Amino acid sequence: MIRVALFDDNKAFSSSLELLLKDSDDFLLSGTFGNAMNVLQKVAKAKPDVIIMDIKMPEVSGIEAVIAIRKEYPTMPILMQTVFEDDDKVFAAICAGASGYILKGTPPIKVLEAIAEVYAGGSPMSPSIARKVLTFFQSQQSVQTEFYDLSKREKEILKHLVEGYSYKMIADVCFISFNTVNAHLRKIYDKLHVNSSQEAISKALRQKLV
Repeated sequence: MIRVALFDDNKAFSSSLELLLKDSDDFLLSGTFGNAMNVLQKVAKAKPDVIIMDIKMPEVSGIEAVIAIRKEYPTMPILMQTVFEDDDKVFAAICAGASGYILKGTPPIKVLEAIAEVYAGGSPMSPSIARKVLTFFQSQQSVQTEFYDLSKREKEILKHLVEGYSYKMIADVCFISFNTVNAHLRKIYDKLHVNSSQEAISKALRQKLV
């Protein structure tokens, strides 16, 4: 069972997510917080496997909270949520250490998939946000590309990862098993000298590997 802590000042949204998680045998809402003040104490109390963080909250923003959490819990999966596709906030959240990014209003089943995906080490993003991130990095000044000896299949999987595909989606589109996707990604991480899909995506975009 995946323990989820929610930080969101919208009571209606918090209540709907709580009901969604209660209806699933695979998830447990371990804490609901209306603000991110004293965020480290709240995380310690909730003991989550995944944090869902609203990007816009009073007093302490979701981005500030992510920065604080990252210092104490460097590998904690953090899934950002917001109503609007604000480019600056999207990139700020990613740079702060967000593991994934989805829009509020995402269908419930997709929310659960995103939680499971980020828990498994993925970086789920709404397709529209993934395109914005890809476009942003592609517009940046080109960087000298190192040679990483990625196979054709590894480049294909890395490309899908950058495009915001979940592990399951990659498995389906490549006609391989979920476990095979995991095996390929472990090799990709090793070759790129990174430890997570978030770092792999960032390096792939910076060095235009896909």
